[in-house]
Amino acid sequence: MQQLVGLRLPNVVLRTSNHTDYNPSEKKGRAVYFCYPYTGRPGVENPQGWDNIPGAHGSTPQALGYKVLHKKFSALKVDVYGLSLLSEEWVSDFADTHQLPYLLLSDHKAQFSNVLQLPRFQAGASEFLHRITLICQANVIVKVSHTIEKPELDAHETLGLLASS
Repeated sequence: MQQLVGLRLPNVVLRTSNHTDYNPSEKKGRAVYFCYPYTGRPGVENPQGWDNIPGAHGSTPQALGYKVLHKKFSALKVDVYGLSLLSEEWVSDFADTHQLPYLLLSDHKAQFSNVLQLPRFQAGASEFLHRITLICQANVIVKVSHTIEKPELDAHETLGLLASS
């Protein structure tokens, strides 16, 4: 995934967890985009085969890790965004339930992920993004973390990368 370093973020419009439009290509300054596959929802079963897919679980701890460290990212003047193929309604419900201080982005039409050719996997009848974190400066990808074995530590590790650069 290091082939992403140096690429500009796509000029696409994504819907956010607060029901607004967001175009990553217009982002100035530093930002982190953590891509995650799926967050559970009360009363909704996980996709078929989910429990058998290595690395599929962990999106909620990953998102909450960014919530806990949000002030530290802000102190470094880094904006945080979560991104998935889930619908606007789905990401909005998750953000509201967990009172996230940052936006989740819905790439439900796969515009962002198609342009960057982000890796996906199948579960049941749906596709999901692999877990990947993009660190960007003025809408250009400068670092990529792809092998995220412990999603709950992603925010901490990303913060370390930012603090050392």
